[in-house]
Amino acid sequence: MRTIKIGLLGFGNVGSGAYALLNANLEDIQRKVGALVEVKRVVVRDTSKARPVAYDPALLTTDVEAVLGDPEIDVVCELIGGVDPAHEYVLRALRAGKQVVSANKELIAKEGESILREAQSHSCDFLFEGAVAGGIPIILPMKSSLAGNRVDQVKGIVNGTTNYILSKMTLEGAEYSDVLAEAQRLGYAEADPTSDVEGFDAQYKIAILSSIAFTSRVSVEDVYVEGITRVSQSDIRYARDLGYVIKLLAVGTRSGTDCVQVRVHPALIPQRHPLASVNDAFNAIFLRGDAVGDVMFYGRGAGMMPTGSAVVGDLIDTCRNLVHGCTGRIACTCYESRKVLPIDDLVTKYYLRISVSDCPGTLAAIAGVLGANGVSIESVRADAHDKAEAVWVTHAVREANMRAAIEQMEVLPEVYSVENWIRVEE
Repeated sequence: MRTIKIGLLGFGNVGSGAYALLNANLEDIQRKVGALVEVKRVVVRDTSKARPVAYDPALLTTDVEAVLGDPEIDVVCELIGGVDPAHEYVLRALRAGKQVVSANKELIAKEGESILREAQSHSCDFLFEGAVAGGIPIILPMKSSLAGNRVDQVKGIVNGTTNYILSKMTLEGAEYSDVLAEAQRLGYAEADPTSDVEGFDAQYKIAILSSIAFTSRVSVEDVYVEGITRVSQSDIRYARDLGYVIKLLAVGTRSGTDCVQVRVHPALIPQRHPLASVNDAFNAIFLRGDAVGDVMFYGRGAGMMPTGSAVVGDLIDTCRNLVHGCTGRIACTCYESRKVLPIDDLVTKYYLRISVSDCPGTLAAIAGVLGANGVSIESVRADAHDKAEAVWVTHAVREANMRAAIEQMEVLPEVYSVENWIRVEE
């Protein structure tokens, strides 16, 4: 029986999880593949570092050539993260005729096109299920099971850290800063949480998902991004009173025949929506196809074993392809070119919280500014205090109009400050 040999680049949490899962289920995996499967080498920066799984120390090396330059290694598993030197390593592996599996969202979001073209030119697999939503299968279903659909929208909760924070704020009434500190203690958030709380992690992921969904390359730079740092307990409470929940959403939407809109930002979603009940560090992706209708993928969106599960799934797929001589079956699916619309062109409803003076004519002055910019009001709430807060929900309006109205409101003498404004996803 043939032996397929694997080289791992990186042995952190994800690499350790994939290695542990391969060993734990090796007999079943080999039966599913139809060949023996062996991890031959593991490239690390520090061979003396403690690892969270049992392993043979003889596998470890600091020399990347032990994997990239070894003709016996059939599959390279890139799990080091970042763009450099991962991009170079992946291209070298493909040029050497090796299959590649990756869970590197930043690399794929920024350099996925060049990598997929290289893989296609060498009839190699480049699989990356673990790059988006951890253990949730979404990449292969979009490229295979749902390939007959025209996808009109893909949106979801794709960052566990921010979902954990917003869930705690919603369910326990905790303040943002307190929950962030707790998330860091529990390991849900990094010491520097910027990538998560400012939305950059979700930005990479929705760029990948939208590129697949709309068969057109979506550059990271074209994805509007806004994090959760301005969401307060006041916003959480008002949203609840209005029948909504606040989530950090990543949204890609088809617009007409040749445009898409791709964005990441906090949003009020109705309490009845399936995404509203996705709490803690879980992820969920909601997809709408012209044939299948609405489907949702839900599960653990990060972690050593969930992401390791996605990596091993890709390893099994590419090993099967090697056995049957059919690698490179699914080439780059970005064969069209669609314009990514700016956020100013978004049309949606808005939640607006304003700190105002408690004097006659205040609400009328604000309503006048909104009306002058074509913003109509669905509902308004006002608290009777010396320094009152007024909360407005608008009807659907173009974002450029909303931004213009907010700029004009900020200079009204009756307005102390525009505390926050958040898009509403119905």
